[in-house]
Amino acid sequence: MMNKMECGECLQQLQEGKEVFWKNPELLPFAEAEPLLGFSKQDIREAEARLQRFAPLIMRLFPETKETGGLIESPLREIPVLQQELGGGGRLFLKCDSHLAIAGSVKARGGIYEVLKHTEELAMEAGFLTAQSGPGDYEALADKRDFFAEYAVQVGSTGNLGMSIGIMSAALGYRAVVHMSVDAKEWKKELLRKKGVIVKEYAEDYGKAVCEGRKLSMQDPKSYFVDDESSSALFLGYATAGRRLKKQLGDSGVIIDVEHPMAVYIPCGVGGAPGGITFGLKECFGDAVHCYFVEPVQAPCMLLGMATGKGNAVCVQDFGLTGKTEADGLAVSRPSGLVVGEMRHLVSGILTVQDEKLYSYMKRLQESEHIVIEPSSCAALEGFVRMAGVEEKEAAVHVAWATGGSLMPDEIVQEYMMHKA
Repeated sequence: MMNKMECGECLQQLQEGKEVFWKNPELLPFAEAEPLLGFSKQDIREAEARLQRFAPLIMRLFPETKETGGLIESPLREIPVLQQELGGGGRLFLKCDSHLAIAGSVKARGGIYEVLKHTEELAMEAGFLTAQSGPGDYEALADKRDFFAEYAVQVGSTGNLGMSIGIMSAALGYRAVVHMSVDAKEWKKELLRKKGVIVKEYAEDYGKAVCEGRKLSMQDPKSYFVDDESSSALFLGYATAGRRLKKQLGDSGVIIDVEHPMAVYIPCGVGGAPGGITFGLKECFGDAVHCYFVEPVQAPCMLLGMATGKGNAVCVQDFGLTGKTEADGLAVSRPSGLVVGEMRHLVSGILTVQDEKLYSYMKRLQESEHIVIEPSSCAALEGFVRMAGVEEKEAAVHVAWATGGSLMPDEIVQEYMMHKA
């Protein structure tokens, strides 16, 4: 475990903008950590059941989900050619949340789930649904656009969460408003506008967009704000990934247990998605899974929140860092206090990566495996490169979690591919 001196050295290097690895000194065996968590396995089951109830509505609104029965799920692909280039033992898989239906990112899990949860609550209050409602009743909510148009759903975002919330909310008929920080890519704003979403732009960072969005939403009694910094609904939506990945591995004949452990590498911004996924994976695999977050060198908010013990009371600017990064989805200065608390005994470690490497990984993945993901997603591959031969040299399976990219316009992809790393 990392002692105080090592932690101090880590923070000093982090302050200098260097790549670092922080090993969590408070990691516990899952049997000891589980009673200390604010969520339970039952909470995940309830989230899974809600998504199943809404499957008929999802299929009607988004026909591309019919093949999966209205469940929004991504492929798990082994990437042996790239692994051979990168080195490392075991087997390397890419969890392609970059290709999730509707929103094209991991945010389709948590974001869409929270919109559906809110929709169910409103529909029950209005009498459109009851505890006994069946598939047809849920599908019929697609015909209640006039009702939902009386309500607003708002969110602050660097991009991907805004797309999942905005696209889903607009499809149901809500007045969807996305407050986007300066880091958000222009193509994401344009895509949202084409979907009928109101986009409010800010010259400041993610924290300002969230703060302003929250404030404006509170002024409207019929507005619901999706709060990425403290949402339990988002967290649980992401957590449903655990059992789905377990099934995919099982269907592929991959055994995960203490003798055949798995290491998972997840890009991290405010922390909701990697935190929820880690919780879901730990509930499924316990001590057989080791989860690592990967953050940009200028925006390591989760590492700071956990290593200092200050949670969301600390921001990267306190350490002289800018919070600016080409990995737009990770451009967050202050972590989720909720997630810092939940990850205290679950996450194995956090590492940081220079922006320039992300473009290189993006090119190599496209050339070797013909898969395109956005630069921020490629932080996961740095996790494999750095950790596969160090902490998890005995791991049987490595999973790099691709968090977004399939909705990128072709011209943006080409622009990234031409970037000189």
